[in-house]
Amino acid sequence: MKNKKQKTKVKIRLFSKLRAYFLAGVLVTAPIAITAAVAWWFIGMVDDKILPLIPAHLNPVNYIRDNFGFEYGLPGLGLIILIIAMILIGALTAGLLGRWMVNMGEAILQRMPFIRSLYNGSKQILETVLKQQSDAFSQAILVRWPHDGLWTIAFVTANTSGEAARKLGGNYINIYVPTTPNPTGGYMVFAHRDDIKPLDMPVDEAIKMIIAMGIVTPDDLTQPSLDLELTKVENKD
Repeated sequence: MKNKKQKTKVKIRLFSKLRAYFLAGVLVTAPIAITAAVAWWFIGMVDDKILPLIPAHLNPVNYIRDNFGFEYGLPGLGLIILIIAMILIGALTAGLLGRWMVNMGEAILQRMPFIRSLYNGSKQILETVLKQQSDAFSQAILVRWPHDGLWTIAFVTANTSGEAARKLGGNYINIYVPTTPNPTGGYMVFAHRDDIKPLDMPVDEAIKMIIAMGIVTPDDLTQPSLDLELTKVENKD
């Protein structure tokens, strides 16, 4: 009987160790696999959109096939071409001719009712987000949402200005309240500064917590860890 019990205990310990090793392996490989899959998907999506626009005689894939006798894809070629194209367009628009072409194109778009609103809105958003001194998403905060007694994480996007600031008549800011687990969907809200609580956690940590639906909670960087406190007590003794 004792031998059977000992064998059972050994099997349970072995199973526990194997389970712990398996979970450790998942924790190591799963984030890498997810990151690689998303990166590969993005590169493939860009390649599928950009490569068909390249003339056949200029496509490196066709050159390799015609001169070396085998067909070999070049992952990321479309992304590289897109980056180079953006740099060239930026350099072109920095000159006098480029600015004239941009102004002429904008003048044409301003005459189109629906297209005008879409262009102006997207341009203003991009200019605000990409501006070096932008306050967009510079601060993670706590705000009461969707009613008193409940709190959620939100992000400061800008100081309230214009007609909204004049009619609210107070010290308001524009905040973005994201949804979980997809933070790209959410609500733009005008919040009074007295009704928010600034957070010390970085914005990327706050986004991580939202995507993880609260399962992953960043450490409180403003509070000393328990280990440090115990060490101080032991030193005093």
